[in-house]
Amino acid sequence: MAKVELKKLVKVYDGNVKAVDEATITINDKEFVVFVGPSGCGKSTTLRMVAGLEDITEGELMIDGRLVNDVPPKDRDIAMVFQNYALYPHMTVYENMAFGLKIRKVAKTEIDQRVREAARILDIEKLLDRKPKQLSGGQRQRVAVGRAIVRKPKVFLFDEPLSNLDAKLRVQMRAELIDLHHRLDATMIYVTHDQVEAMTMGDKIVVMRDGKVQQIGSPLYLYNQPVNKFVAGFMGSPPMNFLTVKVTEEGGQVYVGEGSFRLRPQAEHCALLKAYVGKEVTLGVRPEDLPVAGDGVDASGGVIKSKVTVVEPLGAEINIYANAKDQSLTSRVPPHHNYKIGDEVSFAPLMHKARYFDRETELAILPVKFDEQAN
Repeated sequence: MAKVELKKLVKVYDGNVKAVDEATITINDKEFVVFVGPSGCGKSTTLRMVAGLEDITEGELMIDGRLVNDVPPKDRDIAMVFQNYALYPHMTVYENMAFGLKIRKVAKTEIDQRVREAARILDIEKLLDRKPKQLSGGQRQRVAVGRAIVRKPKVFLFDEPLSNLDAKLRVQMRAELIDLHHRLDATMIYVTHDQVEAMTMGDKIVVMRDGKVQQIGSPLYLYNQPVNKFVAGFMGSPPMNFLTVKVTEEGGQVYVGEGSFRLRPQAEHCALLKAYVGKEVTLGVRPEDLPVAGDGVDASGGVIKSKVTVVEPLGAEINIYANAKDQSLTSRVPPHHNYKIGDEVSFAPLMHKARYFDRETELAILPVKFDEQAN
């Protein structure tokens, strides 16, 4: 397997449309790295530059210590799995998996050995004589992955491979790809717009927006230490609550609020918020950190009185959507609550988990702790 290094990679279309803007990313040997972000953020374009399917405008791409900017895709020793499976409809599963090896003139005995071993790993041995039209979506995706496995490449590339599958099958395939990564001990780069896939699959996540890398790190690092408002809101489902609050100070104590509520930040947060006294900042609180007051939680940091607008019972938990004055809130609470639309509810945010963002730059006000995986 191999280490992949992107050094200030740039992709410009039509002379002035910058799809990727100086992306610097390191994918270590045997690492599973996920590129995530909204549509049009540049993640697939970045992956296609690694694959050699898009020309690099500026920067350097290194695979296993070799500069490959101008190396053809077939000579990069990579294998790519596409969103639409890209199987040959007139060929059997066996023939689809063997085709890439045949054109490379690999010996028949070795082709047979590789195809059957990949089929065993993916549990598709009974499907080898079928054609793609006789397979389900999940089976077709396994064949596409198998076609990549038989190549024994240095790097596996996945371009939103699960987006065509239904929700239940996506969960199953996620687990299978994670298991496959551990079995093959391979270097893998995976692109998705689904932050749940990113959180559950990646050793390291690269969050992108408008062609720029926003933050890189392990899933929990990005979740707990977002560098800006975009990363904070993108990672997590339901997303983080963002409230516009004004910073005030009374008797040496800093408060944040907006008229209908006033909250007391943690002491370690107050020192940094003092520079914003008299100004507005964005307060970020995750739904699970917004319990109902009196529900066995410490409410000394203050409460937010709200009115319920939507209730989503999910079995093991309930999502409560509410309005506090003109600001929307989402809270994830235990299933014993039986709130209805229009009910009054008071939330007691866990202030030690609160995050604060500059209103103009949207950067985190609190210092971001460095993580050894954030490279």
